[in-house]
Amino acid sequence: MSCASLAFLCSDMNVKRAAKYGFCSGVRIADLKVKRFAAGGGRGAILGQVVHNERVVEEMERLGVRTIDEIDAVQEPTIVFSAHGVPPSFHTQAKGAGLQVLDTTCKFVYDIHREAGKALNDGYHLIFIGDPKHREVIGYTHDLDPRSYHIVTTVEGADAIDWTQYPKLKVFYQTTLNAEEFEDVVNAIERRAASVERGDTICYATKENQDAARVLAHDPDVDAIVVIGGKKSANTKHLWEICREAKPSYLVQGADDLDPSWFAGVRTVGVTAGSSTPDYVIVEVEERLSTIERNTVQAPD
Repeated sequence: MSCASLAFLCSDMNVKRAAKYGFCSGVRIADLKVKRFAAGGGRGAILGQVVHNERVVEEMERLGVRTIDEIDAVQEPTIVFSAHGVPPSFHTQAKGAGLQVLDTTCKFVYDIHREAGKALNDGYHLIFIGDPKHREVIGYTHDLDPRSYHIVTTVEGADAIDWTQYPKLKVFYQTTLNAEEFEDVVNAIERRAASVERGDTICYATKENQDAARVLAHDPDVDAIVVIGGKKSANTKHLWEICREAKPSYLVQGADDLDPSWFAGVRTVGVTAGSSTPDYVIVEVEERLSTIERNTVQAPD
């Protein structure tokens, strides 16, 4: 039996970006606010990551604005509140500690704070669809009476609650979620409750990025997809979940995470990125992808 020979056909891959991707306006504004603050000689500390991207956090550290986990850990004159927002009591606590506040909270997050407050005043019981450990959701719920809301993420969790005890319910989604994945959760609540309203709380940038990711994933010319974003970025993870339903998809933080073996036989690779991913990281990934050769292995005779 003779040894089979392997023939390789090599050429550079094509790279195709999603129509919408990367930094949303809220993240871009937060990033610029902190950079301008640092450039002006400001000294401060960020409560948690200003955005969920490790490269951005490293950049802020180089600018002299470190990341801390508790208000009590701030030694600088200013505390920075991130794009994800904080409970209102954190503003009071910071000012009580004599700190200046640089607030970079996304305007869409503030919209939900206001809409949730109005719903409470109007007699609604609140339902938050999201990760109870996510800083955005903590910002909404930390200061509330635990009897005034529920956080739900699964149909099983929804079915375990007697919604009939609440005359009126209002549902809010964590802004970075793929809302379609939680439709069955909200349907389970609506089947059991007397009255349910939904707040429109998925930000437009999240919607646009997700819609563009679906189009990219179903593009017949695209063979695989790279999704770029931070480890803690919920919206990046949801983009990856959308893409992997249709094509081999890989979630990376940056160019160094790329594995050439992923792209054997790939003619065109699609690229998208979470709303907390800086433009320069996307460019670095694309440049690295353009140097990876497409290797198509010919089967043995």
